[in-house]
Amino acid sequence: MNFQANSLEDLPQISKNIVDQLKSKIILFEGNLGAGKTTFIKYLVKELGGLEEVSSPTFSLVNEYEIPKGKVFHFDLYRIKSEEEALDFGFEEYIDSGNYCFIEWPESIIDLLPEEFHRIKISSEGNTRTINFA
Repeated sequence: MNFQANSLEDLPQISKNIVDQLKSKIILFEGNLGAGKTTFIKYLVKELGGLEEVSSPTFSLVNEYEIPKGKVFHFDLYRIKSEEEALDFGFEEYIDSGNYCFIEWPESIIDLLPEEFHRIKISSEGNTRTINFA
């Protein structure tokens, strides 16, 4: 399913539409640098009831946000080069926790994922973002 965002004002409704359709709590985020992955994650966390400021976990690898029904773990795996590195910081425990896991740059950990997950791919052209949800 594709959504068009022409401005930040479009993101709350797109976030609501996606949250209403979630069947898995594992969501992969794909897109070029600067495509808006972290920005969109901010709106998804807010839609899930999170009140904390969402920021990119580029150096910490994972940020944790409280929501009314648990937690959201937000990963930025840009610097991870192997599954072994992910296992070293306890990636499987996060995935098995039953909480939401939003994963930016998931390429290096695909084989560690459960069968069920969603994929959000963000592409940009000018100020317009296309958000593909599957």
